[in-house]
Amino acid sequence: METGPGAAGVFITFEGIDGSGKSTQARRLHDSLTSQGRDAILTREPGGSPGAERIRRLLVEGAAEDWSPISELLLFNAARRDHLERLIRPSLSRGAVVVSDRFADSTRVYQGAARADLRALADRLHADVIGLEPDLTFIIDADPGTALSRGLARNNAEDRFEGLGLAFQERLREGFLELAAGAPERCMVVDGNRPEDEIAADIAAHVARHLG
Repeated sequence: METGPGAAGVFITFEGIDGSGKSTQARRLHDSLTSQGRDAILTREPGGSPGAERIRRLLVEGAAEDWSPISELLLFNAARRDHLERLIRPSLSRGAVVVSDRFADSTRVYQGAARADLRALADRLHADVIGLEPDLTFIIDADPGTALSRGLARNNAEDRFEGLGLAFQERLREGFLELAAGAPERCMVVDGNRPEDEIAADIAAHVARHLG
């Protein structure tokens, strides 16, 4: 499997449980890179392209029981393939830094471990239809109870996974930490129970070393 863009671009992803602060940190890294004059793209999953954004609404809105784990897995891969074709690969090909709020690791953990035991299927689908791994992945590790409260406090329509409760959030955290332990060459676990500025500074320093 391809482990990088195979071009001048760099692919950086942010992962973590809902309400961990990963979206904030992805945005801050993107803003930092653009302020340095770098060609940087901020995107998200599910979503990031027009077709994927339409699929996003199916996945993150509504009741927790609306989709089975296998149906979710297929929908996420459909959205990711469109995102890959229309945004990620073209951006990497021109040498941009692509910063994505979630990518395949979320599917591996959410549908592959926490929702159901579908990791083998998730890996096969990823290999067959996506075939790309990030260069760097930051896993923002936060207290599940605090993160869940923060996520629910947003009070928007995109709370389908938060609706699965605290026990689900705890399984997600375990899944992300296990995933990081299995891929230490690209995954960095970041303590998210700290001030936002401190977290952002650590991430920026790590990215600067990677970019040289």
